[in-house]
Amino acid sequence: MYSVYILFSRELKRYYTGQTASVDRRLNQHQRGSGKYTSRAGDWQIVYTCDFKTREEAMKLEKVIKSRGAKRFLSDTGYDVG
Repeated sequence: MYSVYILFSRELKRYYTGQTASVDRRLNQHQRGSGKYTSRAGDWQIVYTCDFKTREEAMKLEKVIKSRGAKRFLSDTGYDVG
């Protein structure tokens, strides 16, 4: 199974979107600063996940979210983005 996830950093007031086979493992990597973009903060929290059977399906949604912007995507799907 593959998941699309959106993280939010209060420190940066920024969202990050990605896809992975293990959300927990990937979040730990982001928290430890192993990603170039997410290394700028250590307070990333998961605000959205969606599971898929294939990586191709997950990559399609990831592309949609990145093209629209995570905040707009979340707002359009009913999430409180405050």
